[in-house]
Amino acid sequence: MTQHLADALPATTATRPGWWREAVIYQVYPRSFADSNGDGMGDLEGIRSRLPYLMELGVDAVWLSPFYASPQADAGYDVADYRAIDPMFGTLHDADAVVREAHALGLRIIVDLVPNHCSDQHEWFKQALREGPGSPLRERFHFRPGRGPGGSLPPNDWESIFGGPAWTRVADGQWYLHLFAPEQPDFNWEHPAVQDEFRSILRFWLDLGTDGFRIDVAHGLVKAPGLPDLGRDEQLKLLGNQVLPFFDQDGVHEIYRSWRKVLDEYAGDRIGVAEAWTPSAERTAMYLRPDELHQAFNFHYLNTGWDAVALRGAIDDSLDAMRPVGAPTTWVLSNHDVVRHRTRFGSLARARAAALLMLALPGSAYVYQGEELGLPEVVDLPDSVRQDPSFFKENGQDGLRDGCRVPIPWSGTEAPYGFGDGGSWLPQPADWAGLSVEAQTGDPSSTLELYRAALRIRRERAELGAGDAVQWLDAPTGVLAFRRGGFVCTVNTTGEAVRMTPPGTVLLASGDVADPGVLEADTAVWWQG
Repeated sequence: MTQHLADALPATTATRPGWWREAVIYQVYPRSFADSNGDGMGDLEGIRSRLPYLMELGVDAVWLSPFYASPQADAGYDVADYRAIDPMFGTLHDADAVVREAHALGLRIIVDLVPNHCSDQHEWFKQALREGPGSPLRERFHFRPGRGPGGSLPPNDWESIFGGPAWTRVADGQWYLHLFAPEQPDFNWEHPAVQDEFRSILRFWLDLGTDGFRIDVAHGLVKAPGLPDLGRDEQLKLLGNQVLPFFDQDGVHEIYRSWRKVLDEYAGDRIGVAEAWTPSAERTAMYLRPDELHQAFNFHYLNTGWDAVALRGAIDDSLDAMRPVGAPTTWVLSNHDVVRHRTRFGSLARARAAALLMLALPGSAYVYQGEELGLPEVVDLPDSVRQDPSFFKENGQDGLRDGCRVPIPWSGTEAPYGFGDGGSWLPQPADWAGLSVEAQTGDPSSTLELYRAALRIRRERAELGAGDAVQWLDAPTGVLAFRRGGFVCTVNTTGEAVRMTPPGTVLLASGDVADPGVLEADTAVWWQG
């Protein structure tokens, strides 16, 4: 494969030094983005064919969720081979073509990496099972004898995030740890071979030309010494801030220091992005010290409701936490694990206003595929089509992640709306024709054109993007107003119109601005101040 250095990219926002400090990064969920071969499943060639759309949208980089060889017990987050492409998505040649074409268009490519666990079909794990207790391969995972009579009880009281015990017993009587599905055994990151293997995997994809990694469950790699009991009967949540003996242990930071050294070997500002659910913004900031990773998802902000006081608090807390480590704050409203924010916030008007607020804040922003179309959560999927493993686990997560993963609509008046010629792996709603890319393109009132305009303005204005502060302005109750240089953003989170003095000339609005002295309900406005 050819090594594609990022400094060969055309001159865009994504090529400047520290590009990641202000980048807008678009998440592609490969199976739901575009299908090139009519099998109902999105693939790499489909992604490649739609890269011009992403360039025209105005994003700087594309994050690809897993496409590795996998039995798909958890939508590819159970990896059997970290250096191979699953045939449902294509080939390694297809991955190389995506990277090359993205770079030619001025886009960077970030790939998902899943280091906390692998598939039970990974060669290491299969060999560990074959060789039995005492095998050196078992030391690369967390195999333990059970407790109770005959070792019939799990080694501790940890629960799986997906529900049920976090331990599964094998035929020879030992138990292995899996914080997620039984098909996803956790690696033992105390073992040097595991550390060496993942540094090699990093280099494999960096040599292919990828621009960085989104690190799945970045907070989970190291477990507390002795694997102590949790000692409480509380269902665990991946998307939470509980203090737990298997999440956010201090030992993870030495791992990321070693990874940073690998990233820094390569030209072109290659980055690491942590998916780290921690008890506080300050704990998240620890992953972003100058010798560790570059970004971490801001789940504190994602979990904040449509309320001016709460939003201002989350914004201030996030900026304050990142400032001491010199890292950019990231902002995110939706992803493949949470209910789409249009549905969470209760209306398209709020979703549009939230988008303008997010894109006006200092730092980097993430856009989940379809949010630029104003897609709602699909809440009425029949049980027979669901594939989220937590849906099938008693007392597990809510099991509704499938609703945000429905393939996006591109064109046409009926499903699959240009997604591909062979239907789609999850059914699309019958009323999505008006939400397609084709239907919204050129319509100045559409959500797609709102995002295109916002991203264009963000790129053109020096005040937007990188930074670590906002200047809050006096505003009526329920309204956020802040200045960044000559730019002002106002957001009305209330259900009623609010009269206020216009801070300048309107640049862009998420809703009507018939009277510049009136900020309509659930509306955000960008101003030239």
